Amino acid sequence: MTRTRLALFGGTSAFYLAIVVAVLLSTWLVTLDWKIMLFRPYQQWPELHAFLDYYVVLGQRGPTAVMVAAWLGWRSWRQHTLRPLLCLGAALLLLNVSVGSVKLGLGRLGPHYATQIGSAELFAGGDIFPSGHTANAVVTWGILAYLATTPRARRYLSALSAVVALGVGLTTVYLGTHWLSDVLLGWAAGLLILLALPWCEPVIALAEARILALRDRLGERLRDRRRLVPSLPVASGGPRPGYHPPRPAAADEPVRETVGVARRTPATRAPATRGAGG
Repeated sequence: MTRTRLALFGGTSAFYLAIVVAVLLSTWLVTLDWKIMLFRPYQQWPELHAFLDYYVVLGQRGPTAVMVAAWLGWRSWRQHTLRPLLCLGAALLLLNVSVGSVKLGLGRLGPHYATQIGSAELFAGGDIFPSGHTANAVVTWGILAYLATTPRARRYLSALSAVVALGVGLTTVYLGTHWLSDVLLGWAAGLLILLALPWCEPVIALAEARILALRDRLGERLRDRRRLVPSLPVASGGPRPGYHPPRPAAADEPVRETVGVARRTPATRAPATRGAGG
């Protein structure tokens, strides 16, 4: 944790707390929420609705987690390390615990389910505050920048993840599924998780070491089993298989010749005959 990161963490924490207090006290921020909701942006610019319905998927936890996990899994395989996948798992775990607990604790209703104009709609059984779409977009796309290996890649990926997270948050306000204050708190919640990830690095390193050690032990056991000679099945009461070495050839056994080789025999000369009157 560098001083810059600590300063950003402290400033983002103060901003997070200020948003929560402003909603709890029903200040001007709640009034702004209602003004935007009654303005109904999806009716003002209906031509954007079809595109933004697809764009908001970039903030859904399931599809984005699968896409980012596939990329980080490939990186883990190429680099022979589990750190990218473990960082993603730690970030998503922190996201579910922190954002989920605040959602359930405050119980705020969304714009489509609001019951009283001007009310903060807190403690009414909802789960809209902070915006999970926005926080998830910050974390899942921001983890790519966090794991970048070069400063140039980190800058580009940070800018890309910021644009995606900003667009997803504003899209939820356009569609009327979140208040503006939900989105502001979602941005702060996701950024806090990314800023806190360096504190999780020792635990991630320990988990990686234990997983790799377990993998090595399982691989060694598997190799030991493959070295064992499998025994033949024996019927009940039947003779047990034994080892029979090859019988050595007998000394008096005739040597056999190769088939097809003809034996040469000496030619027989006919007796010479003398003619009469020689």
